[in-house]
Amino acid sequence: MELWVEKYRPQTLEEYVGNETIKNKIADYLKQGSIQNLLFHGVAGTGKTTLAKLIAKNLNCDLLYINASDERGIDTIRDKIIPFASSMSFNDVKIVILDEADYITPQAQATLRNTIESCSATTRFIFTCNYLERIISPLQSRCQTFEITPPSKEEVFKKLEFILDEEGMLDYVIPIEIINTYYPDIRKIINTTQGSIVDGQVKIDDNSLKNTQLGDLVVNAFINSATLTEIRQILADSGAREFDDLFKYIYDRSLAMFGDKEGEAILIIAKYQYEYTFVLEKEICIAAMLNKLRNLC
Repeated sequence: MELWVEKYRPQTLEEYVGNETIKNKIADYLKQGSIQNLLFHGVAGTGKTTLAKLIAKNLNCDLLYINASDERGIDTIRDKIIPFASSMSFNDVKIVILDEADYITPQAQATLRNTIESCSATTRFIFTCNYLERIISPLQSRCQTFEITPPSKEEVFKKLEFILDEEGMLDYVIPIEIINTYYPDIRKIINTTQGSIVDGQVKIDDNSLKNTQLGDLVVNAFINSATLTEIRQILADSGAREFDDLFKYIYDRSLAMFGDKEGEAILIIAKYQYEYTFVLEKEICIAAMLNKLRNLC
């Protein structure tokens, strides 16, 4: 069964939902048949990769796509990107898409600076990232940067309605609970909706919505002096596999939670947020941070 996020991924700018100003700028590029080096940043699941692939699809180009969360070191630059960018092309331009570029190590990012400049006659780079601050300033300055903002809930509603109609669903009800739970992650909304189809109907499993209030649950656990075991159980019960938003959630409430130890708490949050980028088991990293913070209470 084909994944809906791929089956209904926009192939033209007209199909792409939201970010009208950016779409107009990209449309101008496509008319010219050339682009600048681009950097798309914003929260997960809002269409950064879709827009990057859409641009490449609508240009006469050779394409190299790299998921930087899997290939993030200097070896990738030397063994894949430089040979591709330096080779001869029979098309108008070569494009390198570096998806999730905020996972690229700072050393590898520094290496890319010279590559972007030395290959500028033939090659353009498109970077996507969730966290702009993890992209070094010299790399940002070589790109035109766009923040990809999520479409409205109404637009997401209409997109789901279109997909369900195309899939031949009858007498369905748009899953507002799923939209409210996972917005603005459009990818997660579509995937969860597809996974909720039973006998041609959208049937929501409450277990799939368990991680909605994870931040509140963790904060309440601190207020109630929960043990580490209890906090770990909250993480496990949430069903979450990614915890990026939890760092900012706790940071925003650090003064209320830790009082005059707020400074120490922020240093701990910063340390584990950096390490979170590189670890394989995210839940262990979060549990370790929460244990450190718990000792401040």
